[in-house]
Amino acid sequence: MAQQPGAQADAGETRPVCVDDLRQSAAARLAPAVWDFVAGGSGTESTLDANRTALDSVSLVPRVLAGIEKTDTGARLLGTSAALPLAVAPMAYQCLLHPEGERAAAQGALAAQVPFVVSTISSRSLEEIAEVGAPLWFQLYWLRDRGRMTELIRRAEQAGCQALMVTVDVPIMGRRLRDLRNEFTLPDWIRCANLEPDGLSAAHAHRPSESAVAAHTSIAFDSTFGWSDVEWIRAQTRLPLVIKGVLDPRDAETAVRLGADAVVVSNHGGRQLDGAPASVSALPWVVEAVGGQCQVLMDSGVRSGTDILRALALGADGVLIGRPVLWGLSTAGARGVAQVLSILRTELEEALLLSGCADLEAARTLRTLVAGARG
Repeated sequence: MAQQPGAQADAGETRPVCVDDLRQSAAARLAPAVWDFVAGGSGTESTLDANRTALDSVSLVPRVLAGIEKTDTGARLLGTSAALPLAVAPMAYQCLLHPEGERAAAQGALAAQVPFVVSTISSRSLEEIAEVGAPLWFQLYWLRDRGRMTELIRRAEQAGCQALMVTVDVPIMGRRLRDLRNEFTLPDWIRCANLEPDGLSAAHAHRPSESAVAAHTSIAFDSTFGWSDVEWIRAQTRLPLVIKGVLDPRDAETAVRLGADAVVVSNHGGRQLDGAPASVSALPWVVEAVGGQCQVLMDSGVRSGTDILRALALGADGVLIGRPVLWGLSTAGARGVAQVLSILRTELEEALLLSGCADLEAARTLRTLVAGARG
């Protein structure tokens, strides 16, 4: 169970200057099993580690004498205006980290003027989160109950969501060894608010040497989800459709052919197939495959404004931010989330200026060196 991470900082507490400061604060505040649930990956965590290694291997080649006084980080993602080329990624059960959970995180996104993606398995309902007033997208998992799927799509439309994001890389939950060792079980007070009144009995039931969250996922999710089901979803709504969890360019091409407005190059933060490539390594393949026919976003491992610039230089239209938002949420609620996003904005502004780029379009013209080869 999380401690009370939303309390105001002590008068003598140092203000964070990078997102890693908030990571350290979150690690100190959270119960070990909750921290492992947030921080861990699947298997040996090789893909989790590869995300950072690959991002750090991308060198940016700056332009000089650009005569720039200030930079513009504004973006338009799927028709949503944003102060940064990023959205807050969908993440489950955020009340584990702060009493207000997703509502507080959405307040931080609102302050930063970026989209907030509501997870199907959030611990606050879509309608509760919509009351905050942040620009919202809704993330959909493929459930065994198609009637419930239709209901969720209609609720997203009625709540004013500006896009529908379908996560396609979780036919089952990856084998997350930290959760297995901890026999991770959700406390009784955590809700799966968007799926009530079904409840979360499986996720609340302790199982020796198992993750109760994984057990609930295997019951609720349909592992036979296929491209025909994506076609069905496309036919259900006029909202922009995002396919999240694409690494192979052939899948990106199929997503575009079936009407996707964007794809997210993602390995689920290293939490699904251990041994999958780092998202940033797969990014150029996908960008080339879609050929400008849809927007391309990327997540997994993004921790700084420089990382955002790396993704832009490799062809992305923007990124999703995951764990850093949870670090901020657990440390100081909405204020902590706003701090994370403010730090990323400052870092991106400075990185653009130092690389000779006035805006995001200029950033996409930067050359890169990846593992010593010209990009």
